[in-house]
Amino acid sequence: MVTIRLARGGSKKRPFYHLTVTNSRNPRDGRFVERIGFFNPVASGAEIKLSINQERATYWLGQGAQPSERVAQLLKEAAKAAA
Repeated sequence: MVTIRLARGGSKKRPFYHLTVTNSRNPRDGRFVERIGFFNPVASGAEIKLSINQERATYWLGQGAQPSERVAQLLKEAAKAAA
């Protein structure tokens, strides 16, 4: 099954996450099909906290991809910010 989930990057104590479309059997930070955005939970000042390619996210959801709980919240937040 195809899922949209977060893959962790960044350094120790400074997390940075990529929103990736991947097979659910692959490891969290393993192989992915496509990166559709990023989430920076420790962003401050002028740094961008959340960036999602809404067009690609909508495409993958239409293809049957299942978002993780956190990604579903982030997609909702990004849609609210874009409106």
